[in-house]
Amino acid sequence: MRFTFDGRELRGEPGDTLAAALLRNDVRVVGRSVQLGRPRGIFTAGPEEPNALVRVGADPMLAATTVELYDGLEAWSLRGKGRVDPEAIDDRRCDKGYLHCDVLVVGGGPAGLAAAVAAGRLGARTILVDEQPRLGGDLLNSRLLLDGAPALDWVARLDLPGRVLTRTTAIGYYDHNYVVAVERRARGERLWHIRAREVVLATGAHERSLAFPGNDRPGVMLASAARTYANRYGVAPWRRAVVFACADSGYEAARDLAAAGVEIAAIVDPRPEALPPGALAELVATGGEGLLAELVSTGEDGLLAELVATGGVLTGQVVTGTTGDAEGVLTGVQVGSRHIEADLLAVAGGWNPAVHLFSQSQGRVRFDDHLQAFVPGTSAQRERSAGACRGLYGTRDAIADGYAAGAEAAERARSRPAAAGGSRGEGRVPECDERPVRAPTALWVVDGPSGEPAFADLHRDVTVADLARATGTGMRSVEHVKRYTTAGTGADQGKTSGAVVVGVMSALLGAAPGQVGTTTFRPPYVPVSFATLAGRDRGELSDPVRTTAMHDSHVARGAVFEDVGQWKRPWYFPQDGESMEEAVLRECRAARTDVAAMDASTLGKIDIRGADAGAFLDRIYTNMYSTLNVGACRYGVMCGADGMVLDDGTTTRLAEDHYLMTTTTGNAARVLDWLEEWHQTEWPGLEVSFTSVTDHWATVVVAGPRARRVVAAVAPGAVDLAFMRYVAADVLGVPGRVFRISFSGELAYEVNVPWAYGRALWEAVLGLGAVPYGTETMHVLRAEKGFAIVGQETDGTVTPQDLGMEWIVSRRKPDYVGKRSHARPDTARSDRKRLVGLLPDDPARLVEEGAQLVAADGVVPMGEGAELAAAEGGVPVEAGARLVAVEGRVPMVGHVTSSYRSAALGRTFCLALAKGVGPGDRLTAVSGDGTCPVTVVEPVFYDPGNARRDGEPLTGAPPRHAFEVRAESPAAAFAARFEAAGGARVRLREVPFEPMWEVRGADPGVGLRLGPDWWLVSGHVETRPGWVDVSGQRTILELSGPAAEDVLITGCPLDLHPDVFPGHAQTLLGKTGVILERRAPGSYRVYVRSSFTRYLAEWLLDAIDAI
Repeated sequence: MRFTFDGRELRGEPGDTLAAALLRNDVRVVGRSVQLGRPRGIFTAGPEEPNALVRVGADPMLAATTVELYDGLEAWSLRGKGRVDPEAIDDRRCDKGYLHCDVLVVGGGPAGLAAAVAAGRLGARTILVDEQPRLGGDLLNSRLLLDGAPALDWVARLDLPGRVLTRTTAIGYYDHNYVVAVERRARGERLWHIRAREVVLATGAHERSLAFPGNDRPGVMLASAARTYANRYGVAPWRRAVVFACADSGYEAARDLAAAGVEIAAIVDPRPEALPPGALAELVATGGEGLLAELVSTGEDGLLAELVATGGVLTGQVVTGTTGDAEGVLTGVQVGSRHIEADLLAVAGGWNPAVHLFSQSQGRVRFDDHLQAFVPGTSAQRERSAGACRGLYGTRDAIADGYAAGAEAAERARSRPAAAGGSRGEGRVPECDERPVRAPTALWVVDGPSGEPAFADLHRDVTVADLARATGTGMRSVEHVKRYTTAGTGADQGKTSGAVVVGVMSALLGAAPGQVGTTTFRPPYVPVSFATLAGRDRGELSDPVRTTAMHDSHVARGAVFEDVGQWKRPWYFPQDGESMEEAVLRECRAARTDVAAMDASTLGKIDIRGADAGAFLDRIYTNMYSTLNVGACRYGVMCGADGMVLDDGTTTRLAEDHYLMTTTTGNAARVLDWLEEWHQTEWPGLEVSFTSVTDHWATVVVAGPRARRVVAAVAPGAVDLAFMRYVAADVLGVPGRVFRISFSGELAYEVNVPWAYGRALWEAVLGLGAVPYGTETMHVLRAEKGFAIVGQETDGTVTPQDLGMEWIVSRRKPDYVGKRSHARPDTARSDRKRLVGLLPDDPARLVEEGAQLVAADGVVPMGEGAELAAAEGGVPVEAGARLVAVEGRVPMVGHVTSSYRSAALGRTFCLALAKGVGPGDRLTAVSGDGTCPVTVVEPVFYDPGNARRDGEPLTGAPPRHAFEVRAESPAAAFAARFEAAGGARVRLREVPFEPMWEVRGADPGVGLRLGPDWWLVSGHVETRPGWVDVSGQRTILELSGPAAEDVLITGCPLDLHPDVFPGHAQTLLGKTGVILERRAPGSYRVYVRSSFTRYLAEWLLDAIDAI
């Protein structure tokens, strides 16, 4: 495999890590230290690497020990800090997914493998995650024999249950057994959110170093790392090695290095004991005679005698320094007064159980004096540590402990202990050729005469001297020392330095390491890119967009869209290169002089039923609805408990116990929640229910003096409809609803058909001569009539009275939401801002919305009853007084809420909220583009007498339509793409036009239960009174095949296992709400709102592409 490092072309082998490939090419210096710029080499073979940090592609900093080599890889060395290349092309696909299990096993070494097998044998749903490309843990790096055969043969024979995720690192362990893991894939990382009933941590242990002079030279390496490169990768570029064996694992490293052809110059063991019986013979048999060769060459009889007497090992001695060449690369090792030539110093300082995830779970660690390491103590969650991560370093011990941990976890998760005398899922523990392990020496720091710094943290360049300075200032807390020196804050998060820092502090303070304690282990366990956490840029899929049934028609007509809530609404329809201003003026003229049409499908629609529906609405709205006649419509305002305007809209009485409420587009969901909240918490005794039908009905507003001609053609049964009345009528031959409601002041009809016929209705209306108009024209038309719009004329501080709508607040009703707040002195005072109209002196000047209003001459008239304090001194102001600017400060009396250019008026105009002003008063509008003199007028600019509301009479025969009325399902446009994306593993299709009803109250005996007294019934069944037709509200997307669940778990947080998933549920898929139903194994139906279908279809296609 070809790759480059710092521009130099090199070659590696398949299966290499970048670190292994660099050693294969005899690259010793891989970077410079972050603070001191000292040369650094590869130190470890795993994610704990502090030195070999590189930039690869768009990743600004990775450990070379974790980067899998691929052909064409380009890597660049770093000086301890990542470097972002703005020009780098990042084509990774970073995704996420959700997993659930009974038992999660973290770690694929001997203990983890045994735990997974045991848990699976007891029937537990098991997930095994491991950071390596292959399972085996440390068995991958050793020449260990199990039952007389290579250890990996034992791994290959295991029958692992459940899901196995290799190249997956658990990075965080949070409350309620919530574990986050990162899976490395060729096309990008996947962030897994895992929920487990029980967790088995089999995370192994990290070999530790110790602090001695010159311990940072390239060529100084952990003994386990040198052993890994020799055994696993076949890389042993060193000529002569010294092994600093504070633990028996140093002897294993010496044996394996010697077998790989490396001459063992010396083994330095600080412990006074000699080698275990037979160990020297084994060492010599595998090439350790180099020891004796070195001794003879030195001619040092004393040293020879000592080594012979102790079995060929320097016992009771320590490494006191190193020497290097001009580049700083290791050339020799100092042992007391002796210098031994070597290009490798393999350090085996002992082992630190990887307690990081255990500690993140809020478990408490304790210090084990025998192991000289912190081990798991008291668990805080449903967790069990196993194997080396709890101090059991022997392979047989780890396997036995893993079997026990897996069985215990499965029994707790499944809540059924194994029968007495029965199998607990534990397998046979294989025989092993390992020797018993002796306790390591309690050695953390070594002094030396060289004057070279001894490093406690290689990545952060923290030395023993730095720690001495920190403790010398009086610091005793390891957390304080960490922050003072930055020890443990590097990319390895203290994996190679944490124990060393604690050990050095214990020596400096004269306290035991257990008394010093550890720093806090925080997620993530390894560095994680922001790209992985944030996910890739998914374009429109990053935020769900709702579209109407007419959306494709709008796009075809060149509509410019604006976002209203989650909806894409046509803003205006430019023609022939028109500017926005020109298009809006043309649309306004059409609505005022001829006929125009707008897609109003986005308005919220709530079906309200029940014997107490009228009484409930009386309490919610400020005006009366229980007295409304059947077939009549009424405009209403609802307020919050604070008396401020919450929403407005028209409500129609369809039958004695049946109403249809419309809301503003952006407040539809909020209002539905508002109704449910008051019903469930305050008035549960009222018999009333609410069903959203926003998506079920497609709505076209036909407005203008000649609107009757269009309506007569599409809905002849509604042509004679009176103002503020409703009729159920055929529309294009389809059962629909027509309302005579006007938000423009012109003759207007709101024509409703089920979603499937929305586009046909729209095309028919436009084909009859109606000019399409967008939301900007709608705003101009309503503002000309002085109609306030929620969210523009209101901001949460405006009452109906402030809008000049005292007439809509009933004085007859005993109560309604907000009534008491309307009686508060603050809301009743006369100097509140009120809705007014403004005319700029310059009729062509468009005042900026939000412009502040001040008096033209700095003097502001105050209304009756005003009780304000003057700007200076807090002196009360009498009613009728005038407030004058003080020291150049002009009081602000209001602000502009709406500002438009009117075709009907032939000029610009504004709506505003201002206090203490009336018609004829002069003000100045101040904004970023300067000042503009304006005159206050009444807020109704156009047709104040409502003479135009009835339009022109219908003369002659109405036009007849000749349009094809064809139903179109929400996902019809995706049929071909669904077919193309399908295959043997997964298939996607729409199930269109499925009849559906929402049912409240008694159990209908069929359908999907959505909540208390709430069902969705679908299919061809016999309907019953009170069922709400929602056939157009949703469509069904059917996902099937063996990989169907793999698609769903990338966006659905639910546990879909048959033992847990009841068959259906309301949930999120991607970022939209759906009803998910399992029809059969590997077959799911997704009920999605029609307006979200386009988003979800794209999301599913994208998810299918990812698997």
